[in-house]
Amino acid sequence: MTALEDDRTALLRRIADALDRLAPAPVPPADLTRADCFVFQPPLALHSVPKVNRVPVELLRGIDRSREILLENTRRFAAGLPANNALLWGARGMGKSSLVKAAHEWSNREAAAGTAPLKLIEIHREDIDHLPALMQVLRAQPFQILLFCDDLSFDHDDTSYKSLKAALDGGVEGRPANVLFYATSNRRHLLPRTMMENEQSTAINPAEAVEEKVSLSDRFGLWLGFHKCSQDDYLAMVAGYVREGGLGVDADAWRAEALEWSTTRGNRSGRVAYQFVQDLAGRLGKRFDL
Repeated sequence: MTALEDDRTALLRRIADALDRLAPAPVPPADLTRADCFVFQPPLALHSVPKVNRVPVELLRGIDRSREILLENTRRFAAGLPANNALLWGARGMGKSSLVKAAHEWSNREAAAGTAPLKLIEIHREDIDHLPALMQVLRAQPFQILLFCDDLSFDHDDTSYKSLKAALDGGVEGRPANVLFYATSNRRHLLPRTMMENEQSTAINPAEAVEEKVSLSDRFGLWLGFHKCSQDDYLAMVAGYVREGGLGVDADAWRAEALEWSTTRGNRSGRVAYQFVQDLAGRLGKRFDL
């Protein structure tokens, strides 16, 4: 080998080494045995969550019908039976995301001994573009897996909703049998009304333009609506949190304050009830850990 060939070989090796350094590190295979709950991080990493921020399903009041439907759907899925993707939509603070997390915990609590646990993976709204690739990775897992996206919605000119449609349909392979998708949103159709109206006004066929946008929510077999709760339901929520938190306070001592708290916020919801009890516990000098 000549000196020129040696130089060329050395140069090629340096180029190859440089490309190796620039290339992203290989993604380790997903290990879902580490925990029952994970948070997705692009491109395909899953970070385990040792302690999930959730409340017991028994404390979710004023949403009885939606709760029973989602629990039954989750139970079927965990058992390997047919189940539907679910969209939980409606009033803020009424327990949409709390119900998803509670259903996951309830399913594993009620499962028969020796049954593989149901896994929960949260994917953030801004990472929806990675959903089809993530589903392909999860297809080979020996677990039933709930994918969960909280506060899902799409803004004007946002095309990432197409990735969600593709993932929910599953393409020619179909959606993985061991993966189900739950999402919460304030919008029933996930897309802003102005976006659909603009599409309708500029399209050659307005009906088809709107249909293409609305078809996203049609990918969810379950639509569960959440509406503002009554005063009685709100007070029942407060009572449940007071009792579960072990505050030891009679309802006569906090009822008027709880109503005033909701009035000053212009809303009655599970979130408002929880915030009031946090404030009450702080004033009493007690911890409030559910």
